[in-house]
Amino acid sequence: MSQDHALPSSTPLERDARLVSSDHTVAPGEIAIGVVIGRASEFFDFFVYGIASVLVFPKVFFPFVDPLTGTLYAFAAFALAFLARPVGSVIFMEIDRRHGRGVKLTIALFLLGGSTAAIAFLPSYGSIGVASIWLLAAFRIGQGLALGGAWDGLASLLALNAPPKHRGWYAMMPQLGAPIGFMLASALFSFFLANLTPEDFLDWGWRYPFYVAFAINVVALFARLRLVATEEFTTLLETRELVPTPVFEMIRTNWRSVIIGAFVPLASFALFHLVTIFPISWITLFTQRSAGEFLMVQFAGAIVAAGAIVASGLIADQIGRRTMLAVAAALIGLFSLGSILAPLIFGDSEIGQTIYVIVGFGLLGLSYGQTSGAVTGNLDTRYRYTGAALMSDLAWLVGAAFAPLVALSLSSHFGLAWVGVYLLSGALATLGALGFNKHWTPNL
Repeated sequence: MSQDHALPSSTPLERDARLVSSDHTVAPGEIAIGVVIGRASEFFDFFVYGIASVLVFPKVFFPFVDPLTGTLYAFAAFALAFLARPVGSVIFMEIDRRHGRGVKLTIALFLLGGSTAAIAFLPSYGSIGVASIWLLAAFRIGQGLALGGAWDGLASLLALNAPPKHRGWYAMMPQLGAPIGFMLASALFSFFLANLTPEDFLDWGWRYPFYVAFAINVVALFARLRLVATEEFTTLLETRELVPTPVFEMIRTNWRSVIIGAFVPLASFALFHLVTIFPISWITLFTQRSAGEFLMVQFAGAIVAAGAIVASGLIADQIGRRTMLAVAAALIGLFSLGSILAPLIFGDSEIGQTIYVIVGFGLLGLSYGQTSGAVTGNLDTRYRYTGAALMSDLAWLVGAAFAPLVALSLSSHFGLAWVGVYLLSGALATLGALGFNKHWTPNL
């Protein structure tokens, strides 16, 4: 093997694991299980923090301001992880190149779980003052750096192993991690809200989901390392299908595809927070509805989203992934227009709130189900692994980082109709990116 095609360096432990797994052939279904477990663990961490940003952090870390301002401050801290995520990708890609994917994943997932669990031990503002806010921000940045490093290439491996006529079906599988992660997080918070006094919940109850996150990340780490260590995964590395490359080199040669790939999912990512994190803030601040009960409504919505994600795979295999993404963006655009013209649908009416959430989750599933690697086929083969990671980072940064902050700011000052305007801008961005992409692969 020439030096140009050499494998990334690896630790002795990772090489031994490959030897142990050398007689094991990984089937696409087995890869899918590993992908779903990994994504579910990441999204569990994500939603635990997001829900706490509404129900806990304004009272525990920002008690010196009114509840609305405290929630806006918490949402500003929420965005820090998305700002740190591309930096994490650059750092961990270099670790991947020098020490192997197993080392990268181990460090990243322990950093992710450790940062999340550390938040559980944070003293309140009443105990240590502003230092508690700085520590919260530092651990949030740690989560973002770790999420950038948690990119394992398993979704790309799944896509490469997918039968040509079923790529939509296999593309949707990693996306199931999002509703699963949300269901776990929302159920935990709802349980503690229902069974604890408000004082006990703010004292210690909210901390338990953060403890759980570390254990879930350990399980996910072993599930993913088991696949990374297989001979089949190594073979794909040898063929340079999934080899980490220098980020700036990839950008220099594929910058157009990276930009388009960052904007294609904007409709989905904007809607993502407008049916998960933002509604909890509106319910908590401006209605008398129980947050715990509303979380269970969202739990039901996440089930709908999971079903819609599965449906997106079936539909995409019939009409094509590009068409599926365009149809979903158009439907989100119509949904946003409905929110603009009829803001009372999501006002004081509990029925209206429930309809908004369930319909929104359904549309989210249809769109989000096909956003995974939507334009990575445009990348040169050797840049696919690094390019897919950076596309994902930038898409989350542009489409999701500030979504709760912007939505709550607009709605609290100008009314709920402006949330629909914000969502409409995401739908138009997705349709525009799809229109600009003139080089779709024929089998997308």
